[in-house]
Amino acid sequence: LGRVLFYDRQLSVDSNVRCASCHKQAAGFADPQASSKGHAGGFTRRNASHLVNQFFVREQFWDKRANSLEEQVLMPIQDQVEMGMSLGSLTARLRSRPYYPALFAQAFGDDSITSDRVALALAQFVRSMASYRTRYDEGEADGFAGFSSMELDGKALFFNGQTRCNHCHMTANFFNRDARNNGLDEVYADNGLGEVTEDAADNGKFKVPSLRNVAVTGPYMHDGRFTTLEEVVEHYDSGVRQHPNLDDRLTVDGHTGGVPVQLGLSEYDKEALVAFMKTLTDIPLITDERFADPFP
Repeated sequence: LGRVLFYDRQLSVDSNVRCASCHKQAAGFADPQASSKGHAGGFTRRNASHLVNQFFVREQFWDKRANSLEEQVLMPIQDQVEMGMSLGSLTARLRSRPYYPALFAQAFGDDSITSDRVALALAQFVRSMASYRTRYDEGEADGFAGFSSMELDGKALFFNGQTRCNHCHMTANFFNRDARNNGLDEVYADNGLGEVTEDAADNGKFKVPSLRNVAVTGPYMHDGRFTTLEEVVEHYDSGVRQHPNLDDRLTVDGHTGGVPVQLGLSEYDKEALVAFMKTLTDIPLITDERFADPFP
């Protein structure tokens, strides 16, 4: 049921946009465009977050404004730029489609179609997008015997503390539940979490995404400003900007808002980091028919 809802254009007011419009399987359930095009031709304010291992995550969106996946999945449907539907119109339209009563009955035991059930089904489909079949995962099982020397060097750089990559991209999911300021700008046009909390100490903070499938989920950052992983590495090497809320992991003295760190990576180091991040691509997930478009 969640899969059908995810790919159904009937969820938008003009039957033109679907969840998969902004979360494309081949792109790691991300959008290859910096901003996504909505039902009436308008564009979203931020880059669409990629979807992977969301069962580890509670708060959603770059600014963490949704407290659960069930809350999050209904928000783009109601957003006037994205899909433009009211929940009442949504459920009425789904009831008029011949394929939904049986799908809801199979999922819930009866064919009642409600927005709460839509949220449950969509959220569960998103949670099922589990990544565990990357070359990195294989390497953990065999001592990284299949890694090239450059990939091994990139792995060492990622984890040795010099680059501080794993200070934010933690655990086997390479993510963090927090929102942090990573020094993109000295003055932010979009204040991220600060716009939600209305606390100046949160200005410029955005949720730390998982790096799983990062090689296919560009462009990068909340506004999609970086096209390539090489640009991302360059930012953290020498492009971090001063900001009062700059995360302490990116400062020289380890204090929030301090002087931005300069890593001084060699060109080889930068290439090695990119090579390592490419081992986090889960080819089975982004090609699995269970997550593909079910419509003819």
